[in-house]
Amino acid sequence: MAGNKRRPPFACLLSTDTGLNTLNRRFYSSAQWTADGTVILALSSDQTVSSFVLPADLLQPAGEARKLGCQASIKLPEPTQTLAAAPYFSLANPASQMFLVGCRDHPLHLYHAFPQQPEDTTGAAAAAAAAAVASRPLYTYKLIRHESEQYITPASLLWEYPGTHFVCGSANRIDLFDVSGHCSDGPTVTVPTIPSRRHIAKGSGVGMKGTVAALASSPPADANGHGSILAAGTWTRWMGTYDLHRSDRVVANWSIADADQKAFRIGLGGQGVVQTAWSPCGRYLVVNERQADGLLVYDIRGTGQLLAVLKGRRSTTQQRLHFDVFPAETGFEVWAGTQYGTVAVWEGVGMQNDAIDPSWTWKAHESPIGSTIVHSSGSVAATCSGGWGYPREQDLDTASAGADSTLDGYNHHSRIFDESSIKIWSVGGQGVTA
Repeated sequence: MAGNKRRPPFACLLSTDTGLNTLNRRFYSSAQWTADGTVILALSSDQTVSSFVLPADLLQPAGEARKLGCQASIKLPEPTQTLAAAPYFSLANPASQMFLVGCRDHPLHLYHAFPQQPEDTTGAAAAAAAAAVASRPLYTYKLIRHESEQYITPASLLWEYPGTHFVCGSANRIDLFDVSGHCSDGPTVTVPTIPSRRHIAKGSGVGMKGTVAALASSPPADANGHGSILAAGTWTRWMGTYDLHRSDRVVANWSIADADQKAFRIGLGGQGVVQTAWSPCGRYLVVNERQADGLLVYDIRGTGQLLAVLKGRRSTTQQRLHFDVFPAETGFEVWAGTQYGTVAVWEGVGMQNDAIDPSWTWKAHESPIGSTIVHSSGSVAATCSGGWGYPREQDLDTASAGADSTLDGYNHHSRIFDESSIKIWSVGGQGVTA
């Protein structure tokens, strides 16, 4: 389907309940496809990972959008922003249905997406036992500071094919783990992103100081997964590239602060990298920041310079708004959700050296879109919405009179948006009409 001219409106095929947070004040924060494209794993603000299996007749014509049901949910011990599904995940093979998460003050946890439930789940005690079983990890991986034996908080995870190892980013370091757990004491390789926490050059242009909050691996050079370059981004607005399979040394470091001003005289803003993604060809790197009105595109394996700015995604929120990339006949496409429930799509990325407006946009939700993900087939896309914001002054006056229970007076009057859902959309007009 690459190269086809796709324009809104799309057809909404499946949707979860839009009032997820009305009573329990929770919302979906992010979502991702599994490797085989049959399951969506979604993170919620109440520390829950939910698994949604797409029906086999997804693209069959229907009169209206059907309900997307959750097949399993797992309660995590602490909130997390890091979730990585197994790169060999298959709905036909239960042994492959695993994912990794990293929580504060805990080891890294490996969970089964569909944990085995006890036969007797009737009654409160049985239900509590079933929840305890579901929340029990299959395996744990230590990530501690050896000087103090304090747990290190993971900020990013990357689990790429063939799946024998995974990478974890945290404050001033990148760690490579063996999934089999042969090194039970911790990672097999640790790469500091600065020379030393006590080094005189710390923060003075050597390495990149800060929390590694984004990791992405370029397409491998061979079928065994070798030849990938790791791109890492920090909250301090620095980028670094690494070849962990060959060396523990950094390949390159650079700051993205003011790069848009210097190259195109446009200010997107930005308060730290939250996501990076390689183009399908492996030449370009897309960088996503918090509170940024667009995305940066670097030509990594060509000129090594900022190639383009994808503008038009206005964002003043601290929420992570994740994007996705998809191949096309010329260049590639970037799909990104916005703070206002709109999806923006840029076509032909990689073919222009300029500040680029979206090729088209479409309204998908009434609240911020935490994730926009395109199925590998190109025929289906999914969006995940929900979040928090600040009400208008007149709403605060109403809340002070006791008329609005959705406002939280203990958190600077922030409130959770009423709408939070996951929607599955057909791309190309199949299925029902929205």
